[in-house]
Amino acid sequence: MTHPIRHGGNLREAARRHAIPFDDWLDLSTGINPRGYPVPPVPPDAWRRLPEEDDGLADSAARHYGAPLALPVAGSQAAIRALPALLPRGTAGIAPLTYGEYAPVFTRAGHAIAMLDVGAHDLPGTFDHVIVANPNNPTAERLSRDTLLRWHEHLASRGGTLIVDEAFADVDPASSLAGETAREGLVVLRSVGKFFGLAGIRAGFVLAAPSITDALRDALGAWTVSGPARHAVEAAFADVEWQRETRERLQHDGARLAALIASHGFDVRATPLFAWTPTPGAPELQQALALRGIWTRLFDPPGMTPSLRIGLPGAEGDWARLTLALKEIRA
Repeated sequence: MTHPIRHGGNLREAARRHAIPFDDWLDLSTGINPRGYPVPPVPPDAWRRLPEEDDGLADSAARHYGAPLALPVAGSQAAIRALPALLPRGTAGIAPLTYGEYAPVFTRAGHAIAMLDVGAHDLPGTFDHVIVANPNNPTAERLSRDTLLRWHEHLASRGGTLIVDEAFADVDPASSLAGETAREGLVVLRSVGKFFGLAGIRAGFVLAAPSITDALRDALGAWTVSGPARHAVEAAFADVEWQRETRERLQHDGARLAALIASHGFDVRATPLFAWTPTPGAPELQQALALRGIWTRLFDPPGMTPSLRIGLPGAEGDWARLTLALKEIRA
């Protein structure tokens, strides 16, 4: 029997559990930009017509990410689910605390799972594939381009694959491997859900060589990204000024959130879109915040220190609410 994988954003469940009305919550359980891109009105044809793959979206994505080739998918989650079955069976290296979908989908596809030490200089020779989020969700760890390219070279020499999930990389495009994805055995996953704050449209991109994108296209079938979603992404990619302003704001707000949490005595590691604190009291901290209508994401895997991930507040009133809650709990 398989158990559902827990994700952030399960606010209705929290509202039922704590008997607080849904609209009274401040949801900080995800790493999604709380001030997302203002999508212009959707043209009527986007609702009436089937999506067309030659509408230019793939080319727009390739230009936006600086990649040779891009395959639109229904969120990077769709690619994560489909990719393991397309790769030669082997041993997949996955960090012990990272996005929770990787290990189960590779296991279902017949791969063995081994623990990946993201601080290691070199990969063990037993790894056939490695899946890494950069920056990592939830620990905020970052790997250098040089390290990742060295890992890729090692894996590719034995017919393996490096999959880099860059869902949280938009604020620092210089760290991306998108421009290297003509290399066989290198796959980069990108999402518009986090940085652009458009998680609900379910759109993402696979950046890889044709041997991967062609196989993935065949596996996923037609019309993977809806017409309205394609319209929203095209508009967001074209708005370069919004992207520039948003990168600056998120860098500022991410540092502000990390400083706020650290000021209450917690060890903090952060990206511009969320802060993460490992502490034995994480379950109690999540509960205390929930009693004040603030929902966060708890990580409590066996054998590891519990931790809490806290997303960015949006409006100043939300910042004040979180600040007051932390003061009350600390007192």
